Amino acid sequence: MTILHGVSFSVAAGEAVAVVGVSGSGKSTLLALMAGLDTPSSGGVRIAGQDLFALDEDGRAALRGRSMGFVFQSFQLLAAMTALENVMVPLELAGADGGRDKAAALLQRVGLSERLHHYPKQLSGGEQQRVAIARAFATSPSILLADEPTGNLDAATGAQVIDLMFELNRERNTTLVLVTHDETLSARCGRVIRLAAGTLQA
Repeated sequence: MTILHGVSFSVAAGEAVAVVGVSGSGKSTLLALMAGLDTPSSGGVRIAGQDLFALDEDGRAALRGRSMGFVFQSFQLLAAMTALENVMVPLELAGADGGRDKAAALLQRVGLSERLHHYPKQLSGGEQQRVAIARAFATSPSILLADEPTGNLDAATGAQVIDLMFELNRERNTTLVLVTHDETLSARCGRVIRLAAGTLQA
C-alpha cells in the first residue's frame, strides 16, 4: 500500500513548517521518513546535502544523534529516570562533556529548575512535555521534528509549550517541522504543508 505519492518540498534552515491534514493523510509517515526511521520504496530525503538513505542504519542513527531532536505527543520520557537524567540521555549518547550541567541549564530554561529530581509520574503533562522539549534541544540539533506536541495537553498548557518551542527555535535557529491538528500552532509557522490522501495540496 502506498501511503505518500509524489510528495516533494524543501525546508530552509531556521524555517518553521507545519504539516497538517486529517488522520490517515500520511503526516506521521512523512515525519518518520524525514527522520530516516522509515525507508521509502522510492525517492529520498536529503539533509544538508546528505542523502539519508545512502547511509546504513548506523549512519542514519549517527546523523539523527548529531542533527535532530524529537518531540512526541506521548512525551516518551523514561519512567525510571528523573527529569535531569532524561535530558542527559542524548548528551551522554553524543559523548558530550558537562552533560549534567547542560541538562540542568536547559531545564532551568524551560522553567523546571525546581523539578530536576522529579520522575515523570511526579510531573504534570505540561511539565513532562517541557522535559521532552529540553531533551530534544539538548544536543543543539539543527532540526527539530515534532509530532502533535500539544496533542495531550489542555489549551493553556499547549499554548505555553508552543511559546517555548518557538522561543528556542529563534534562540538557536533550529529548523522546526511540526505535525499538528492545532490551528493555533500551524498559524505560528512560516509555512503550512497540507497533506490529503498522501499527496501535497496546493
